[in-house]
Amino acid sequence: MSSFQFSAPLWQYPGEGSWYFVTVPEEISDDIADLTAGLRKGFGSVRVTATIGSTTWQTSVFPSKSGTYLLPVKKPVRTAEHLTEGVPVETQLQLADL
Repeated sequence: MSSFQFSAPLWQYPGEGSWYFVTVPEEISDDIADLTAGLRKGFGSVRVTATIGSTTWQTSVFPSKSGTYLLPVKKPVRTAEHLTEGVPVETQLQLADL
């Protein structure tokens, strides 16, 4: 399976840049790592098509130190979907390179 759905809260990285992320659940992150072994790009990133609400975009998920993947959520997506930090976000990911 190369398509995943989950709900997780939106959070802001505490460092510079005001980046916002949704953490991919551990079980799904493990599945993504297994499916993309040998295919990952720089920094271990995985290209995906992400959908939140009615907004779909091309991006990558990035591995975190905790072993899960992080989905960056840009301001145009947060604005279009009225996303608020701390509120769970219904997310769909489709792996791009399989």
